[in-house]
Amino acid sequence: MSGPRVRFAPSPTGYFHVGSARTSLFNWLFARQSGGTFILRIEDTDTERNREEWSRGIVSAMKWLGLDFDEGPFYQSQLLGDHVAAAEALYAAGYLYACDCTREQIDERAKLRATPGYDGHCRDRGVERSASSALRFRVPDEGVTVVTDMIRGEVVFPHDSYEDFVVVKSNGVVLYPLANAVDDRMMGITHVIRGEDLLPTTPKQVMMWGALNECAGVAAVPLPLYAHLPMLVNEQRKKLSKRKDPVAVESYRDQGYLPDAFVNYLALLGWSPRGDEEIVTRATMVEQFRLEDVSHSPAFFDVKKMTHVNGEYIRRLSPEQFLEAAAPWVHPWSCPWSPSSLVLDWDEAHFDASLWAAVAPLVQERVATLGEITSMIGFFFTESPRLDEAAFDKVITNDPLGRALLAAAIERFAEHEWSAPVLHQSLLELGEAMGLTLRKAQAPIRCAVTGTLVGPPLFESLALLGRERTLARLRDALERVGE
Repeated sequence: MSGPRVRFAPSPTGYFHVGSARTSLFNWLFARQSGGTFILRIEDTDTERNREEWSRGIVSAMKWLGLDFDEGPFYQSQLLGDHVAAAEALYAAGYLYACDCTREQIDERAKLRATPGYDGHCRDRGVERSASSALRFRVPDEGVTVVTDMIRGEVVFPHDSYEDFVVVKSNGVVLYPLANAVDDRMMGITHVIRGEDLLPTTPKQVMMWGALNECAGVAAVPLPLYAHLPMLVNEQRKKLSKRKDPVAVESYRDQGYLPDAFVNYLALLGWSPRGDEEIVTRATMVEQFRLEDVSHSPAFFDVKKMTHVNGEYIRRLSPEQFLEAAAPWVHPWSCPWSPSSLVLDWDEAHFDASLWAAVAPLVQERVATLGEITSMIGFFFTESPRLDEAAFDKVITNDPLGRALLAAAIERFAEHEWSAPVLHQSLLELGEAMGLTLRKAQAPIRCAVTGTLVGPPLFESLALLGRERTLARLRDALERVGE
């Protein structure tokens, strides 16, 4: 084989975790940088937890991120025969032995000797294999297993810290350490790049890998190089929790993060490009990425920083790129995909594509995610805006100056030229006459016209909305409070 061969091997037991996405990315970067092969292997043997939609979600999320795989997806469930054959070879060679101890018996003996874990009770009893017996690996009594890790250096695991571990359950199921190793051997994997949570299982795989190389009728395969990526932690510096932390890649896609921005931020979780610039192209990442440069320290998954990075990417889009990227959040009926939770205040009949094209540059400078667009532009495509009641009461209902300013604005706006600069100057003068700063003067106008206090630049928005619609909303606001 030419070039390294790496694999990403997720389990389809839930939404696509950001930690899995980072692992997939680092495998992809390594393969692309080294001219290697990137393989997707879905480890779907946990029948109680696996679901087909999770498998489809993995593939879909990887395609969204642009992490194209060269081979696969392969499914571990289709390789069960090879796992069983490997276990039989290890048993025939004496590396595995049958054990009929129940969990209760193991725990009871552990209490008597005040030492947790399995005590090797069946190691030399010559237990016959049966429907009630498991197969355990005979861990050497002495010595160590050394895992050569491209990120952590040589990690030493004393054999006396490992019990004889179960390889095949009594029901015949081959467990992860052997199944994973067998798949890597068959696929010619040269580098195993995965999360550090799997480091403790690596000595088991290394021991069984070496044992398989010694089994009769089994071809010897070189042990791959390992690289265990740093753990992702939350702001409390605790491991990311599926239940407490926002870890689903699909949710970030629905919120309107750009795939290039998401990939760029993921790359910074344990690695950094040369120089001071953190926002870099994929080509730069591929060129500069080295496993040896990955940190072994935990990496903080900072949603605020990722959102900032995403905003920078949005502002770097060309007008045409922005319109294309924003389409699922603005006119989803014309798109092959749109966010599952999207709710619009307008429909196709009330949408004006030319107006949106004029509004888009104003919005592009203000949003950090594409999902923020929807609430910012609804007032352009509806008869009346969705009203933020609390904001309306604050700047209009309970503010006599706000109501007075609306009345004055109606009179003045009806007369002069309808353009952003003139509207700006007009409101500036009105505010000064009432002792208000421009920011204070804008608030009741913005709320009456858009329904909220946050949105695209006010005067440009009024110019695009038009004189008649603007004046109608100002009058409606005064009628609402009985003036």
